[in-house]
Amino acid sequence: MSLTDTSQQANCSAMSDVLNRIGDKWSVMVVGMLGRSGTLRFNELKRMINGVSQRMLTLTLRNLERDGLVTRTIYPEVPPRVEYSLTELGKTLQVPISALWDWSAENHHAIVDARAIYDSRELAVTAETPRKIAYARG
Repeated sequence: MSLTDTSQQANCSAMSDVLNRIGDKWSVMVVGMLGRSGTLRFNELKRMINGVSQRMLTLTLRNLERDGLVTRTIYPEVPPRVEYSLTELGKTLQVPISALWDWSAENHHAIVDARAIYDSRELAVTAETPRKIAYARG
């Protein structure tokens, strides 16, 4: 099945469904970390992903496991050891996610500069435009 024709309802829905899962910040981070580091335990992932809460990491891992991108292995030890790794399907995301990470690292400074230019231009336009005051009729 090819998703190149986005005018088709089914193709658009399929693309939206997949991008909603793998396009969110935490999923990209989890897949990226597992792709670069291999098998990791929950707390290792949490330490490596700056800013993720325990709840959000748990939900992200469950959703990635549900979609067949991550596998969870539980070892019957005391305390139980749980490890996460990419499935074969999840490994197919390594190249695009690595490319996205590399692109982000290479272009972050340019994006920050562009935002500053845009924000200063918008601030100047706002300062030049006189405010309109609305009076309520009573």
